[in-house]
Amino acid sequence: MSSHELDSSTAAATGDPPNPSKPPRPPLSVDRDFLGHLEAYLAKRDGVDKILKICRYATKIILASSAVPEALPIHKRLKSFEASVGLSRKAFRLGKFVQDVNALRASSFRSREDLLLSVVAYGGEGLYYFVEQFVWLAKSGLIDGKHSRGLQTISAWAEFVGYLGSIWLKIRGLRVMLEEEACLISSIEIGNARGVKCGDEELKLSKVREKRMLKSLSTIQDVADLLMALADIRDGRGRLSAPIVVSSAGLLSALISTHKNWISC
Repeated sequence: MSSHELDSSTAAATGDPPNPSKPPRPPLSVDRDFLGHLEAYLAKRDGVDKILKICRYATKIILASSAVPEALPIHKRLKSFEASVGLSRKAFRLGKFVQDVNALRASSFRSREDLLLSVVAYGGEGLYYFVEQFVWLAKSGLIDGKHSRGLQTISAWAEFVGYLGSIWLKIRGLRVMLEEEACLISSIEIGNARGVKCGDEELKLSKVREKRMLKSLSTIQDVADLLMALADIRDGRGRLSAPIVVSSAGLLSALISTHKNWISC
């Protein structure tokens, strides 16, 4: 749910969890070698995880749409593949909760509301990733499978609460960006009316719009993930929990995540 492109000083205002352990990313060259970029992407845990996510939810859409009749052997193979990929993705979450702990520690809070929302967002996501480790152990057979149901319920609720907090944080961040964008546009218009060049302001405006676009996509992604968490809580009941709806939300989330991770590496 989180994008890590901003530092800790702006995290509370924009809704992005900071990543203090990550070194600054050098600017991408326009003619950067594609295979070099791909190698950097695949070297990241999230990069591989999101590719698996695309594979999983694309498969779920095929199964949910009845494009492949159940009588065909390929249908059983697709179901087995989807389940296997889902279990594999859980292994990629080992220790990932530490990311949220560090993000919360590095955050700066301008108000009690910032503090509360950050605790809800990072705490919910961190608890989700922490419990998912035990869900993986239960599904892989290391611990008694009878605990799997209860662990998945806790995981789904933690994920749902975390996404609620994250969405609200990002909406607040979007408001800040819109205000900054409006100020820059006003400054540029005044400068143009006076015949003054506003190159710096125009560059800042371009960067603000780029960040706003990324944050808008990130918010859409969180809404899609929130929908999937709600479906888990409701155990597939309701129209919004229909397999094709949930699978489509999962694929949309995966594609947005892949795009964000690709441009960040």
